[in-house]
Amino acid sequence: MIEIVLLGAPRGKERPRGTKDGHFYTPEKTRSYEAALKYAAKEVMGDLAPLSGPLDVDLKIVVPITGSWPQKRQKAAREGTEWPTKKPDMDNIMKMLDALNLVVWVDDSQIVKTSMEKRYGDKPGLWVTVKPIELELFA
Repeated sequence: MIEIVLLGAPRGKERPRGTKDGHFYTPEKTRSYEAALKYAAKEVMGDLAPLSGPLDVDLKIVVPITGSWPQKRQKAAREGTEWPTKKPDMDNIMKMLDALNLVVWVDDSQIVKTSMEKRYGDKPGLWVTVKPIELELFA
């Protein structure tokens, strides 16, 4: 099992932007977040080769509690009775896992099972747990 932690407010992958001359580029905030995630993964993987085979990936997404909220609402967010229904979208956070290609796994197409949860918390960040799936041989 591999666990990668990237502290700080999670970001979703932004759409490519176009210039007037027809060229497209990835926005700086997306590039920066992907680079930070890749660096965190390299720290965890060390000299290990990227995983091959089917993978189960679990994402825990903790978004910051808005400081301007009333204390009652902040308390509800900490206790888990207030859910974060605003951006970043979970699917766009999942797209950030492209940064882990050739570091944690060969390609993100190996992910065959996922679970994700987005909550509020005082310690925002992204927790990624990767587990190889053992294939059972059928008789």
